[in-house]
Amino acid sequence: MSQFEYPWQALAGIKALIISLGKTLDSSYKEVSENVWVHESANVFESAYIGSPCIIGPNTEVRHGAFIRGSALVGANCVVGNSVELKNVILFDNVQVPHYNYVGDSILGYKSHMGAGSITSNVKSDKKLVVIKNGDENIETGLKKIGAMLGDYVEVGCNSVLNPGTIIGKHSNVYPTSCVRGVIEENSIFKNTGEVIKKD
Repeated sequence: MSQFEYPWQALAGIKALIISLGKTLDSSYKEVSENVWVHESANVFESAYIGSPCIIGPNTEVRHGAFIRGSALVGANCVVGNSVELKNVILFDNVQVPHYNYVGDSILGYKSHMGAGSITSNVKSDKKLVVIKNGDENIETGLKKIGAMLGDYVEVGCNSVLNPGTIIGKHSNVYPTSCVRGVIEENSIFKNTGEVIKKD
């Protein structure tokens, strides 16, 4: 993704990336339906739905009732849990979205974890284009749909909402039931709106 200035610029190309990448995968991946590739070591429950295009990596578990709408690139050793919905996403290795999560138009970094019921909100209520707020800086994205960008090792507490265009830096934590927007620097703890502290 080095060709992008901002990570959310990769969202528009996820579908094409999965299809082109899928055609190059080795025989350890099985094309279980058109443009849906699942690694032979992955555990996909029969009740899970996987839409096209999608790649499910090694040792990943897709649990009962998961709904993968498509354009989902899911890495190795991930958990996609009960009643979780994915759409237009990249999940790096070891990501966990295990219980009642909605993740749309988002990128979740290595070993990031979303607590039960936490979601990415990907469309503003006024349906206007998403502007990412970083302190006094407003970054125009030109996009109507952006969820969240999580850095590596981010922990999102249960029942939190990550508003459209939320960026959370690596090794940061979000308290449960938080309503998060804008940019949260790496190595931070988000306690509630307007209260973010640096870790010791």
